[in-house]
Amino acid sequence: MTSELLTLEDITKRVGMSVRNVRFYTTKGLVPPPIRRGRSGYYTNLQVARLEMIRELQGHGFTLSAIERYLSHVPEDASPEDLALQRTMLAPWSSDRPVVMSRSDLEERAGRELAAEDLATLEAIGVLTSTGTSYAVSLTQLPVGLGLLELGFPTDAAVAAKEVYLRHGQEIAQELHEVFRTMVWPLYQTSGASPKLLQEIVERLKPLSIRSLVTAYTQAMDETKKRGIRRRSS
Repeated sequence: MTSELLTLEDITKRVGMSVRNVRFYTTKGLVPPPIRRGRSGYYTNLQVARLEMIRELQGHGFTLSAIERYLSHVPEDASPEDLALQRTMLAPWSSDRPVVMSRSDLEERAGRELAAEDLATLEAIGVLTSTGTSYAVSLTQLPVGLGLLELGFPTDAAVAAKEVYLRHGQEIAQELHEVFRTMVWPLYQTSGASPKLLQEIVERLKPLSIRSLVTAYTQAMDETKKRGIRRRSS
């Protein structure tokens, strides 16, 4: 099937980017160069998918260098469908959308002043994310975080725990992506299904995946405690 050819004006409208940004990302090598037909350049769905991926990463707060690192692990011959799958896997897996607020608003919501160390602890445990001049706050997790602060939960421990979550979270995300890429997407692709259908499947599976992770974590923690008790009693 021949891919649709798009002009520079077409692709800027399709992905909602300026001409300058499209050319910039092309120059940086993050997007394949246009196909030349005489003096004109044309773009395909592959460039559209790459630009949409960049926009998705920007929406998650990725800096340019972080975007470059992320895309360096994406094969150059990755299809638009594979990129669409990666974008779906990047989307938030929780319906708890963060609320952006100033520090004063955050402290009013918390009912107390928050020192720099308190903010660092809340950020490390995923309750909030600093955006420079404000904070993106998970309102459902804020009471949990404030409770930990009241108990004197150390910032160093929160940072160390965050590193553990990030390391293993990346491994889980990569393995889940491979499952969908190699076992789910080919099946639906053969039947002529669209990437949108796959996106719907992933969205419906997200709550189940989160529940499975929590269950696995709980079981592992229980087993760890049991082994510790057996060692102390032996």
